[in-house]
Amino acid sequence: MRIIASTVATFALAGVAAAQSLPPPGATSCSGCHGTELSLEPFSAEEIVAALAAYRDGSREATVMDRIARGFTEEEGRAIAEWIAENRHED
Repeated sequence: MRIIASTVATFALAGVAAAQSLPPPGATSCSGCHGTELSLEPFSAEEIVAALAAYRDGSREATVMDRIARGFTEEEGRAIAEWIAENRHED
């Protein structure tokens, strides 16, 4: 019984890991301006979250990002930022 439980747990964790590698809603739209290699990669998740908040509240000047940032909730922005930070293309 322990072997079965262990196997089920392993597959469940693998499913979670696979799901985490998928981009959250809205994340793929970033590549429209930031490219497929995402010029955002050098930034930490916290830096991206802070930038999105600054665009949203108008304290950071923008031509388009202020409107885009307002389209995401804080939680959505954090999910996108964490996904970008976790999926860096390291050489």
